[in-house]
Amino acid sequence: MGIDLCCKSFRMEKFFDWLDNIARINQENTLAKWLERIAFIFLILLVLSAPHSIAATQISWLCGMLAWFIRLFINPRPKFVKTPLNFVLLAFGLWSVFTSIFSYAPDISFDKLRGVGLFFIFFFVINNLRSNKAVIFLVSALIFSCSVNVIWTPIQRIIGRGVEVSGVQKDSPLAKIAPHENIGEKIKDGDTLLSINKTKIHSPEQLVEEIEKQGVVKLKVYRLDYEIKFEIRKTDLLPGESAIEKLGISSWKKSRTWRSAGFYGHYTTYAEVLQMITSLIFGLLIAAFINSQNRKMQIILATLLGAFLLALLLTVTRASQAAFFVSAFFIVLIGASRKVFLTLLLISLPIAAIGLYMLQKSRNVGFYDTSDNSITWRQTVYQEGFNLATNSPRHLLLGVGMDSIRRYAQEWHLFNDGKLPSSHFHSTPLQLAVERGIPALLIWLLIFWTYGSALWRKLKSEKLSDWRERGIILGAFGGMIGFFNSGLVHYNLGDGEIAMMFYLLMGLSVFLTTNETQSSRNP
Repeated sequence: MGIDLCCKSFRMEKFFDWLDNIARINQENTLAKWLERIAFIFLILLVLSAPHSIAATQISWLCGMLAWFIRLFINPRPKFVKTPLNFVLLAFGLWSVFTSIFSYAPDISFDKLRGVGLFFIFFFVINNLRSNKAVIFLVSALIFSCSVNVIWTPIQRIIGRGVEVSGVQKDSPLAKIAPHENIGEKIKDGDTLLSINKTKIHSPEQLVEEIEKQGVVKLKVYRLDYEIKFEIRKTDLLPGESAIEKLGISSWKKSRTWRSAGFYGHYTTYAEVLQMITSLIFGLLIAAFINSQNRKMQIILATLLGAFLLALLLTVTRASQAAFFVSAFFIVLIGASRKVFLTLLLISLPIAAIGLYMLQKSRNVGFYDTSDNSITWRQTVYQEGFNLATNSPRHLLLGVGMDSIRRYAQEWHLFNDGKLPSSHFHSTPLQLAVERGIPALLIWLLIFWTYGSALWRKLKSEKLSDWRERGIILGAFGGMIGFFNSGLVHYNLGDGEIAMMFYLLMGLSVFLTTNETQSSRNP
């Protein structure tokens, strides 16, 4: 037993030696050392959980923030890292608080400040980094962690899910059931029955068994790129021997056509996060080809890029896919030669064709299809949002308040006077202007300018001795451009998972631009 304890103690000592080396923790004060260790461990957990779960990410961040906050009061006190982004990020947060005071619905707007406060992830990240080695380690951990859901995504397609029905008869209980939430909707050929009372469905027999057992059940159905909920009753089942006869369908199969969502549960969230991490991998790959002779690493990065691109294609999210192509264009333009640029341009053509094919197959729409409800919906709400933002000086300066449209949409005649589904305005710049006024939009644009300028100056300074550092900055720069572009047609800032990833990558990459002055941070 004593030998086991000695072995465990030795392993723990080795672990903390490794951790201290990576995080560059060398404090003599024991309490200060342990607080720095705890903060860095939670930073690692934040990075590992960010591609999968908002809850785990927020818990890791808040626990790490607590350890870091306490550390600020323990001698020797660490210096707060100064970056050009500090002021503009704080100004963005303070303006959001100020506009919430004057919101039409202050109670709702103040509750939304929790999402605004995610920018503190940037401060947590950059103040708990002490070496470029730590940044490279955390970026590697992030890519490795995201690879789990990237690998699972095509496997899930091969396995299939739910019960995709065909030949739905007119007297089928699926064709005449009263919708639970969507009045007027009926299940039709090609729809996929996903779950019954939150239990996944794997066969018609399972579905009929549950209906007969429970009498009335709630059914979740997937159609193209949205879900519908219904109720189905035992009394509506048709007579027959088999489950197919009782359901009034001719055949069924496992569905393999849907928009992949990783472990997030929503395809847009997954696509936006994938865009930023895929840009990071692409930046590393370009830097490896240009500045490194490590062929093995080039092959690994190229393989990862292919897997991540496949997962991004399977989300069938046009804006995020287009954003990555814009990101890749700038990464190659900045970091590669003309020959590489032309080669990748040729490679991108078949990838774009595959993306269009998958879009047509999964959503039955073209890239820009005026018959697509998501496009016509945006055209309507964009005009409504612009009118609301500009119809008074008060709105121009302070906006109407975050999420106040939840209470006043009907009064303001939004969403085509209630004829369209109520949501947000699906555009980050427009959403900021409507909810927090033009100053909020200008500060947000200043954040991008300041962030991009810091990365650009570092890339052009030629002081990056390690190709991995150059690749991270290249990838972060491209991901930032992609995030901004997709935000023109998505309110990606309002999605917690996406915002956290954006601020995390901002902290990691900006550290690399300021590290020359960091040696004196911990006396």
